[in-house]
Amino acid sequence: MPGGAPLVSIAGAPVPDHGTAEWFGGAEGVTLRAACFFPAGQSSTGGPRGSVIVSPGRSEPIEKYYEVVDDLLARGFAVLVHDWRGQGLSARALPDRLKGHAKGFKPFLADYTALLDAFEDRLPKPWIAVGHSMGGCLTTLALAQGEDRFAACVLSAPMFGVDTGRRPPRASRALAWIMARAGFAGDYTPGEISDPFADSFATDALTHDRARFDRYRAQLLADRDLALGGVTWGWVDFAFSACAWLGRSPGVEAITIPVTVVAASQDTRVLNADLRSIAGRIPKGRYIEVEDAFHEILIERDDLRAQFWAAFDETVEAAAPRRATSPTA
Repeated sequence: MPGGAPLVSIAGAPVPDHGTAEWFGGAEGVTLRAACFFPAGQSSTGGPRGSVIVSPGRSEPIEKYYEVVDDLLARGFAVLVHDWRGQGLSARALPDRLKGHAKGFKPFLADYTALLDAFEDRLPKPWIAVGHSMGGCLTTLALAQGEDRFAACVLSAPMFGVDTGRRPPRASRALAWIMARAGFAGDYTPGEISDPFADSFATDALTHDRARFDRYRAQLLADRDLALGGVTWGWVDFAFSACAWLGRSPGVEAITIPVTVVAASQDTRVLNADLRSIAGRIPKGRYIEVEDAFHEILIERDDLRAQFWAAFDETVEAAAPRRATSPTA
């Protein structure tokens, strides 16, 4: 169902130039939101270098990626960012829209294919994939299952392994599998809360950058429909299943494009050992670890974000060479 969709703009985070959002149809007819942006001065530079498809992590709406969009536009790329089903302004899975829920990874992958199909005619090649956390996991799943329209991929702290803290991983996975099939899939897991504003900067442990943390909080307050709360048993079961598939599938070894995995040394959400392992199984895979970074590398301090962008630039240069007239970010 094509048509205009809203984008939230606030004083500290205006909508990037030369872009619009729209609705499109995902798998099973769900209504999803995506936004496309194009760099200025295309006529003088011969058009964009290519296109970057940005896939956010769990709970993250398009709006959180405005700064990333600007970084990519400055590099001469067209940019497509989307809300996964169950978050942002895309259709939510449960009547309680604050519950972070999922029903396996197949619907996400079908949505991703629908996204690429819907925007393919507008996005100049070559295509570059960028994904953070859950988005990085799903992007890699798509590549491993045969998606062949991309020329390179750069991932920020992808969810290749779930950090269960002090809880044994196998027991945690088994419990999630049981609860998701025993009628509790839509229930919050213990300790999860519905209020997305309950965490403070001091306890969030996702970024060292207070200004960027506050900016994102202001975006959510400007439109509370963007917000998402804690995860359900169904979501946890999906996460374990997706990671397990990547851990055992020969499809990972069949990925032929360059893939750079950028990890955060102080990550408490994903397991860097799994990130390093899967990157090592991809023929053109590379693992880079940003020292002192928390999980949210793309909203970290400038010096930490710069290491991600250095890895990005090095990875995509062969597929989409920077033109001399393209500005730098």
